Amino acid sequence: MTPAPYISGHYTPVTDETTATELRIRGDLPPELDGRYLRNGHNPKPGITPSHWFRGSGMLHGVRLRDGRAEWYRNRWVHTPAFEDDAPLIRADGSLDLTASVAGTHVIEHAGRYLALQEANLPFEVTSELDTVGPFDFGGKLKTAMTAHPKQDPVTGELHFFAYSPVPPHLVYYVASAAGELVRTEVVNGAGPSLMHDFAITENHVVWLDLPVVFDPSEHSGIPYSWSDDYAPRIGVMPRKGPAVPVWFSVNPGALLHASNAFEDADGRIVLDGPRYDRASWESSWKWWTGTPGYPTVPVTGAINYRWTLDPSTGTATEEALDDLVTEFPTINEDHLGRTNRYAYALAFPGTGLDEFALVKYDSATGTRQLRRAHQDVMPGEAVFVPAEGATAEDDGYLLTITSDLRHDSSELLVLNAVDLSEVAAVELPRRVPSGIHGSWIPAEREDQS
Repeated sequence: MTPAPYISGHYTPVTDETTATELRIRGDLPPELDGRYLRNGHNPKPGITPSHWFRGSGMLHGVRLRDGRAEWYRNRWVHTPAFEDDAPLIRADGSLDLTASVAGTHVIEHAGRYLALQEANLPFEVTSELDTVGPFDFGGKLKTAMTAHPKQDPVTGELHFFAYSPVPPHLVYYVASAAGELVRTEVVNGAGPSLMHDFAITENHVVWLDLPVVFDPSEHSGIPYSWSDDYAPRIGVMPRKGPAVPVWFSVNPGALLHASNAFEDADGRIVLDGPRYDRASWESSWKWWTGTPGYPTVPVTGAINYRWTLDPSTGTATEEALDDLVTEFPTINEDHLGRTNRYAYALAFPGTGLDEFALVKYDSATGTRQLRRAHQDVMPGEAVFVPAEGATAEDDGYLLTITSDLRHDSSELLVLNAVDLSEVAAVELPRRVPSGIHGSWIPAEREDQS
C-alpha cells in the first residue's frame, strides 16, 4: 500500500529525538549569526498516519550558531496532550480542549518565550533547547485558540494575532505588548466561517482574509473546510487603533494561505501580496494534503504570486498576477513587515517552467525574479531572512533554510546571500530532516537560556 504523500519522500517522519554537537560546516558562517534557527513541521509518531497533513504531530528542529560554529542540532516533538495521550480537540461533552494541539505549524519567540503554534489551539511554550513546558494562555487572558501566524510589529514590538472559529464569534483580534502582556481582545463583527490561516498588518491597519474556503462539516479529513462557490470572497481592512469594524472589499474567488506582506502606498491604498490559489489549484493541493487518490506529486499546485490593491477612497479592489511560478511559504525581511518592501522570497514548486524545487527572490521595483534551483531529489524549505551586521539595504543579509536530500538521505542548514542567493555556508546536520512548514531566526540577545 502506498504511504500517504505527507509521510513519504521528503516528508518521511523521523522516529526519535536526538542531539548532536559541534556540527561540520562547509564554508564560513558569518560571525553575526549568533542565535537559533528553529523550524516546525508535522512528524507523526511511528505507525500513525493522520487523516490530513496538518494533523501530524509537531516536531521542532533547531540549530544553535555562535562564533562561526554550529554548536548543536536537536529535534524534539512538542509533547502536548494530543501527542502523549491522543487527546481530541473536541471532548465527549462537546467542549473544546484547547491544549489538545499537534503544535506543528510554526515556532516563534516573543517577550522571552518560545511558542510552538497550531491555529486551532493554545500556543505551547518550549524552552530554548526545545523541551516542552506546556500550554501558554497569557496569564489566563487568552480564552480561545491562537493563529499560527502572529505578526510582530518591527517598530512597536507588539504581537498582533487572532482566533477564528466556524461558530460565532468567527473572529477575535488580539494584541500583546512588547513585554508579552495581552492588552487588547476584541470581537471583529461581520466576519464569516472561513478558513483564516493568515492575515496581515500595515502601519495603521489590519487586513482580514474572508475567502471562499469555508467550514464544511461534511469534510471528513479532520480539517472541516472546503471550497464554496456560493461564498462571496472579500478582504477586510480595519484600523489598528479604534473599533474593530472592517471595511470589506469584494474580490474575485481565490484562497490565500500565507500573506507575503501588506503595506500602505503613497496614495493611501492597501497593497497585499501572497501566493493565491484558484479553485482548481486549491482542490488539487487538498488532495495531496489528505492523500486522496489522484493527488499530485507535490503539496502545492497552481498557487502563484499575486497582488491585491484595496482603495479606501473608491471602495474597490484591483487584482493582478505577479508571476506564473508555483510558490508558497513567502517571507520578507521582517524589519519591513507592514511597511513597503521591495523584496520577497518564496519556495517554488515543480510546475510552470520548473522541473525541480527552487528558492525564488522577487524584486517588486523591477518586476524581476532570481531563482536558485535545487538539485534533483533535493527540497529546500521556507527561507528565513536574517539581516547582516550593519545592513543598509533591504536585502543585505542571509537566508536560512533546511534542505531534504533524498539522494544521500541527508540535510543541511543552508546559509545563502540574500542579494544573489549564492551559498555562503552550509551546516551538515546529523540526519535527514523531513520537509516542514515554518520557522524563525531567534538572535541570542532576545533570549539565551543555554
